[in-house]
Amino acid sequence: MIHTFQYKEKFYIYDTGSGSLHECDAETAAFLQNEETCGLSEQRKAEIRADLQPLYEAGLLGKEDVSAYPMKSTEIKALCLHICHDCNLRCKYCFADEGAYHSVRESMSFETAKAAIDFLLKNSGKRKVLEVDFFGGEPLMNLSVIQKVVYYAKEEAAKLGKKFLFTTTTNALLLNDEAIRFFNEEMENVVLSLDGRPEVHDLVRKTANGKGSYEYVIHNIEKFVRMRGDKHYYVRGTFTAKNLDFAKDVLFIADKGFDSISMEPVVTDIPELAIREEHLETIEKEYENLCDEYLARYAAGKGFNFFHFNIDLEGGPCLSKRVSACGAGNEYFSVVPNGDIYPCHQFAGDRDFYMGNVFEGKLNEEIRAKFASSCLFTREKCDSCFAKFICSGGCNANNYHYNGDINKPYEMTCAMMKKRIECAMHILAEKKAAEED
Repeated sequence: MIHTFQYKEKFYIYDTGSGSLHECDAETAAFLQNEETCGLSEQRKAEIRADLQPLYEAGLLGKEDVSAYPMKSTEIKALCLHICHDCNLRCKYCFADEGAYHSVRESMSFETAKAAIDFLLKNSGKRKVLEVDFFGGEPLMNLSVIQKVVYYAKEEAAKLGKKFLFTTTTNALLLNDEAIRFFNEEMENVVLSLDGRPEVHDLVRKTANGKGSYEYVIHNIEKFVRMRGDKHYYVRGTFTAKNLDFAKDVLFIADKGFDSISMEPVVTDIPELAIREEHLETIEKEYENLCDEYLARYAAGKGFNFFHFNIDLEGGPCLSKRVSACGAGNEYFSVVPNGDIYPCHQFAGDRDFYMGNVFEGKLNEEIRAKFASSCLFTREKCDSCFAKFICSGGCNANNYHYNGDINKPYEMTCAMMKKRIECAMHILAEKKAAEED
């Protein structure tokens, strides 16, 4: 498949079969889009064919889309531990029902967390590196259990010649010196929630007493990042219909000195916050605004890392991994405070996707088989999409919640993903050109 696209005055060709990206002129792009209707003379068409021929011969254009078996395994590699089903914020858009997941507010005991670690170790097979993500609600409301289970997991893993990589997502309200020290010592990655400008953040991320939380968390996040050094972290925001100018929020976060940033579209059915189809044109323009400023800052030596502009067309994940997608429900699972197991955190509490309990140590193999069999090739709408080997078919949970089927991609997410990928490709081309100058 050959995909041509325009980014302002630049024209590009992306070949899905080879994963190669080429810059071209407007006439070549039009010719590749439709040779019959491009409006070019036969002589000009012949010139373009001659120019493209070396790329065809080198396998860099027109290469048949590659196929690969999904990289599926019965070995479990990761767990998301819902260490606390409670929260000290009341964010309007929270998919987790303000931390309670449409159930009781409760915290995971050390005994349950320990059983989850034992379950992961027992079912990890030959995997040497395992992952645990501490999630909520707000994980820092149960910091003592996080600490105990991290030390337990490291000790047990060492006995088996394995190691753990730990991640925590926090709203930073309780991010004190003890938590910062512990996270910097033990967490491979820390995700800190900040939606951007104070007025944007405070509109939706309120405390339990209804106050905005920006002033409560910003200093904690700043202190944490100062002490983090060169270890991984992300400041993660969410944009809604209320801040479709979200590039300003990304840049605000960058201007606060945070150089690893993610900004995700909201997933909600709240009318005043939900992203709708009529917003897509504005959102796509905003990604371009962000892309332009991203490149300007990069050129000025003030670059930052924006998650959705990070793609690697040459050295990224192997094809079989990209075809397999995230592994939720097969190699990766979510464990709620009572030990119940679900495919991932976005299915937590949905009894149709209940897969077992860590104390029993068994999984519902029927549900697991459904997720194991799902891959890029089972998602028919993806077959003709240029982004398929980068996107991997979208989020299982979003697909299910919006379309009733994990194999039916959610069109709104697809549209935003395609735009982000085109911006990311433009960035790759511009950086490459800068290196060659």
